[in-house]
Amino acid sequence: QVQLVEGGGGLVEAGGSLRLSCAASGRTFSSYAVGWFRQAPGKEREFVATINRSGGSTYYADSVKGRFTISRDNAKNAAFLQMNSLKPEDTAVYYCAVTPLYRVSMDRYDYWGQGTQVTVSS
Repeated sequence: QVQLVEGGGGLVEAGGSLRLSCAASGRTFSSYAVGWFRQAPGKEREFVATINRSGGSTYYADSVKGRFTISRDNAKNAAFLQMNSLKPEDTAVYYCAVTPLYRVSMDRYDYWGQGTQVTVSS
């Protein structure tokens, strides 16, 4: 079992930055790839970014490529999402999740956090 707790969300103006964190419990965090997802009001949850178990490979949704950076620190059982040049359309609840595999569909993620709200004002 892995428990995930997101943090770092908040209200920011367009063009600003936020750094989200995902703290994991348990000693097997390094056995999982990590994904970040988001869900805006009235919309389906969507993929944002993922990182493999070692942190050596990352993959992004086109909508955030070049603006967001995913990273992880296995020694600290944590993952991060650095979000720069934020836009109002980035407003959503952001979730981290883990899966034993890399670059798989959302339904293959085993454990999810409760989410953190990110609001970008125009």
